[in-house]
Amino acid sequence: MILAIDQGTTGTTCLVFDAEMELLGRAYSEFKQHFSQPGWVEHDAAEIWQVTRAVALEALEAAGVAPGGLDAVGISNQRETVCVWDPATGEPLHRALVWQDRRTAERCDELRSEGLEASVRERTGLVLDPYFSATKIEWLLANIDGLAARVVAGTAVFGTVDSWLAFKLTGEHVTDPSNASRTLCYDLKERGWSAELCGLLGVPIAALPEIRPSIGGFGKLLDDALPGHGGTPLGSVAGDQQSALYGQAAFQPGEGKNTYGTGSFVLVNAGTQPPHPQPGLLSTVAWGIGEKIVYAIEAAIFVTGAGVQWLRDGLGIIEDASETEALAASLADNQGVYFVPALTGLGSPYWDPYARGTIVGLTRGSGRAEIARATLEAIAYQSVDAVRAIEAAGGRPITSLKADGGATANGWLMQFQADVLGVPVIVPEVAETTALGAAMMAGVGAGLFTESDAATLWRERVRYEPQIGEVERERLLAGWHRAVERSRDWAGV
Repeated sequence: MILAIDQGTTGTTCLVFDAEMELLGRAYSEFKQHFSQPGWVEHDAAEIWQVTRAVALEALEAAGVAPGGLDAVGISNQRETVCVWDPATGEPLHRALVWQDRRTAERCDELRSEGLEASVRERTGLVLDPYFSATKIEWLLANIDGLAARVVAGTAVFGTVDSWLAFKLTGEHVTDPSNASRTLCYDLKERGWSAELCGLLGVPIAALPEIRPSIGGFGKLLDDALPGHGGTPLGSVAGDQQSALYGQAAFQPGEGKNTYGTGSFVLVNAGTQPPHPQPGLLSTVAWGIGEKIVYAIEAAIFVTGAGVQWLRDGLGIIEDASETEALAASLADNQGVYFVPALTGLGSPYWDPYARGTIVGLTRGSGRAEIARATLEAIAYQSVDAVRAIEAAGGRPITSLKADGGATANGWLMQFQADVLGVPVIVPEVAETTALGAAMMAGVGAGLFTESDAATLWRERVRYEPQIGEVERERLLAGWHRAVERSRDWAGV
């Protein structure tokens, strides 16, 4: 029995699998998003833990796992989000700054103007963008009274969400290379925290967690973490996108996937040597096992599912995300309406923190169906941009796209994705491959099976073949790119 904790941006999902990766139990709960200022996004770390703990226990009960019957736990998590807490009391010292948060955009501009981006990019595989963790830590130190002194005294530590959950589960201050490589403080070639980068970015290295391999060696659950399951090994920790790559069994260089969640992330296995940074893309750690590090090339899209959530919570034009499928299908075409969901800037391949959400092509006849369809289309268009950038970097076209995440339940979207991408889109039997990957990693980490065994656990459920021609495909994409240009640098200074 393996518990997979998938701690996402808007909620936590917990799934229980057996050794054959058959799903036995599931539970989910959202938690509150805090938007105290334009461009600021925060979470209550205490609430994240409370929700995660409750959902884990609910999933274990649904699966019928008796006390002492749990064999391993795996964590996958929203990445880059920064938590700060007192290691003695386990209490958060400030709300978590979420990966979507843009408050340090000007600070990134300053670092860039100092000519630091090239060296930072070469060492970390990342770009100077508020998306990543380091400038968030620097902001907390500069703006929270007494925090810097607490760090010096050892009564405040930092970590990404995986580190926070691992601490609450095991009492240990740890992380893995896949999450560490998203902070701007991890040197891809040296495979560890860089004192030079930490000094440059104002991050106290002593307050960062110990880095351990993604698979195996994260300690055992405290007795009161998940009552009845104390002593169960925490078998794995990995960022959600890397976990999904593992869950898609992309174990060989060149194999990849796209995960549709709050944002969307296209990752391709790059092998065991750090890939040279490519324009518009990120180089990152996929996972570590023993002494081996596997790397990945990534295209990060900030807002996809979050755009649908905005239709529900911000505009109130839908009550449930599932409504968008019928609304989109009710139209013969998009009526010339495009939505660029740059609600937190644009990620790959543009990297424009000053882009803002833009809807173009509206007429008096436009309504909720057109906006819903434009929101779904934008998910697909952004994914095409990401895939094209990866193809250009790798020098070869993809022949199919493995897709996972909640949006794969939307058949209209998956068909449109295949149409505008021009290759088949393949959805696995378990669409929640982020959690599946966490379970597979945990199983390997706890010695329940091997990575070779894990490769046999992936199964295809449905395949979507392109149904439009090249002329129509290029017409749609041309309209999209016109819309993107109108959103660029909107909030620039």
